[in-house]
Amino acid sequence: QVQLVESGGGLVQPGGSLRLSCAASGSIYSITAMGWYRQAPGKSREVVAGITSSGSTSYADSVKGRFSISMDTAKNTVYLQMNSLKPEDTAVYYCDANIDSHYEGYIEVWGQGTLVTASS
Repeated sequence: QVQLVESGGGLVQPGGSLRLSCAASGSIYSITAMGWYRQAPGKSREVVAGITSSGSTSYADSVKGRFSISMDTAKNTVYLQMNSLKPEDTAVYYCDANIDSHYEGYIEVWGQGTLVTASS
């Protein structure tokens, strides 16, 4: 019943910016953590950034100083602001959430992914 809907992906030139959004909906009691992962062609899925309900954030070394994760608890939405995009950032970005659901208990939910392409 809980769903994550991602948006904001697209084509951008290197050096440009994009802002990804991921909104959780359904029978949610609380969200303990949300994060972003990405998977490039021929590569395994890797962690990009994460944020806990207490506000603690973490970033992959490759995106530190360029990406910023934030959460709007009232909207059950997490954002990923991506600046100074590089071709190596090209990937499908997936949103992930650890959720305490009213009907399903404690679950992990994944979004369907949004494609980010940084190319000239």
